[in-house]
Amino acid sequence: MRLHYREYGRYSEQHPTLIFLHGLLGSSSNWHSLARGLGDRFHVLVPDLRNHGRSPHDDDVSYPALARDVAQLIDEQGLESALLIGHSMGGKAAMWLALEQPQQVVGLVVVDIAPVAYPNRFGVIYDALHAVDQAAVGSRAEADAILAGYLDEVGLRQFLLQNLHQKDGQWVWRMNLPALTRGMPEIVGFPLVNSPVYTGPTLFIHGELSDYLQPAAQPIIQRLFPHARLEEISRAGHWVYAEQPQAFSARLDAFLDNF
Repeated sequence: MRLHYREYGRYSEQHPTLIFLHGLLGSSSNWHSLARGLGDRFHVLVPDLRNHGRSPHDDDVSYPALARDVAQLIDEQGLESALLIGHSMGGKAAMWLALEQPQQVVGLVVVDIAPVAYPNRFGVIYDALHAVDQAAVGSRAEADAILAGYLDEVGLRQFLLQNLHQKDGQWVWRMNLPALTRGMPEIVGFPLVNSPVYTGPTLFIHGELSDYLQPAAQPIIQRLFPHARLEEISRAGHWVYAEQPQAFSARLDAFLDNF
């Protein structure tokens, strides 16, 4: 699958290309500010993952499929490898590619996620999205009013509304809502079966206020990624890079200085 992507900076033999991968229900726009800032030093690619943004839709939402798409993007760019930076679902896709095709991943940054299965926390969010989908809304304001009946957090609603666009005179979701709804067991899981390890440089960044990276996951991380470092960012929740952008950029820059 050929992914739609944003591009910043120019390719350089001195530095690896960076590929940023967004989380569930996100898009390439989530990384825009950070990726643009790195474009003066690195070649940066930020794709919309399958079933998100402007990329094609498909019933397969599995991590092997997401990883294949990213591997194809690396090949299409004529690259031997890239440095992957992934948040949440994007972090799992990045880990899967690193474990399955380590020769294509020169370095790995995983943001507030672990290679483990999680409970499905998205039930009410999907209820809200389907309610908008079924209402034939006439404006973003109408969609927001429907979302507000399910979701109190304004920031979350604004994040979701980035996916709403006009098509053939109607407001519709860009993401493949049916496939993502059906595929939640795969998305919250992580299918490890006799997995190899990834021995490249790896950084796990997580938020102090987030519960996505539990102590119980750390032995699994160390087994699969033996050179991993874990770093916590104070006063940050799951959306680490958006909630504490300066602290996140500082940790990322320190890691990238080695490349």
